[in-house]
Amino acid sequence: MLDRDLVIVWMNDCYLQVTGRTRADIVGRPMFEAFPSATDSESFRQLRSSFDRVLESGETDEIAHIRYDIEQADGTMEERYWSATHTPFKDEAGAVTHILQHTVDISELHELRGMREQMRVLERAQLVETRNRDLSEETRKLRNLLENTPGFTAVLLGPEMRFAMANAAYRRLTGNRLLVGLTIEEALPEVIDQGFISILEDVYRTGEPYFGRQEPISLQMQPGAAPEQVYLEFVYQPIVDGERQVTGVFIQGHDVTEEVEAAQRQTLLIHELNHRVKNTLAIVQGLAQQSFGLDEGNRAGRDAFAARLGALSAAHNLLTSCNWESAEVRSLVAGSLDAALGNAAERCDLAGPDLVLRPQHAVALAMIVHELATNALKYGALSVPEGRVAIQWVAEYEDETVSIVLDWTESGGPPVAPPQSKGFGSRLIQSGLRGRKGSVSIDYERSGLHCRIEGEI
Repeated sequence: MLDRDLVIVWMNDCYLQVTGRTRADIVGRPMFEAFPSATDSESFRQLRSSFDRVLESGETDEIAHIRYDIEQADGTMEERYWSATHTPFKDEAGAVTHILQHTVDISELHELRGMREQMRVLERAQLVETRNRDLSEETRKLRNLLENTPGFTAVLLGPEMRFAMANAAYRRLTGNRLLVGLTIEEALPEVIDQGFISILEDVYRTGEPYFGRQEPISLQMQPGAAPEQVYLEFVYQPIVDGERQVTGVFIQGHDVTEEVEAAQRQTLLIHELNHRVKNTLAIVQGLAQQSFGLDEGNRAGRDAFAARLGALSAAHNLLTSCNWESAEVRSLVAGSLDAALGNAAERCDLAGPDLVLRPQHAVALAMIVHELATNALKYGALSVPEGRVAIQWVAEYEDETVSIVLDWTESGGPPVAPPQSKGFGSRLIQSGLRGRKGSVSIDYERSGLHCRIEGEI
């Protein structure tokens, strides 16, 4: 029990027991003298504020949890925790005369709570450890995946472009040199003058990726050996952080040296084949001249045969330029017209989409256009100055097949009449484009010949 001046006037035996005091020690002494606490401490502030509230309001006040250390006999302070209720005693006028302090030592409970918190910390630490272990395992799996991927992979960090990682394929490509921790210049000095460092710097500066397509690069692929030229397809991909700032460059690609060299050999073989075909055609032309002889009566047949050989040679030239993979229709038709008509080809109007033909169809169409052009120049629209030829083509789609439909329409020429007999040229035109849906129709309209050619492409 305390009076209004917070002087201790009475206490029970339990109070003396928990505080380690005797009545003679504390009766008649102010609370903060009997149980000192620094005036700037949280303990002093919390306890004094509770007393003040009771005195001012006349209402009971409670402190659920307060640390208030108790001085021991040897002068040391023991850390203690309390729960206190301060109840006012009033006189007849309602003024507070005394305060009853009921206090409970909860130090053990506090320790238990601390242990509980420690257990929670331990549990959180275990969860963090588990997550870190899982993360480490995922990192290990990712590193193992990158290490064994068939394509070469590397990570460069910072503006100085230092290797942070390089997988087995990248190390093999660069002669199994030490890379991690080194800059590009330090690790691969042979690429300094090849422009790749400038490209990497641009990727780091702009944040835009760079795609290399069959790019030649000289690399020292064996220790101490001279650099070898290889061809690579790769991407320099910028690495960005959460603030969209570039922090490095991710390199990923494939060595395509074998594919490039195979394509180069194929091109060389195709050109060699074309050269031999031309030589063969020249021999055939020579044999034809000998077979036809110099008789003027055979001149027309000899010239027609030579022109057909020329058209065949032109088609071979076009296919050679495309590596015998396909030929574009417009280029094929224009080339055949130029070979057959010369300046008269300017009176031919071409219209149609970009379409490609397989090699065998390309040769057949070139020969057909050559025959049509030759007939137009001799007998049809192009035999007179005002005549013209319109050549149009479209693609038609049915199920999973694509077909070409080409219309040859002559106008402005002399009246047309069906021929009395069909020669080699007519039979060649009628043979059309090979294929399941190949067909040719010729209409000898009086205003001009019209030929329609259809075939799968």
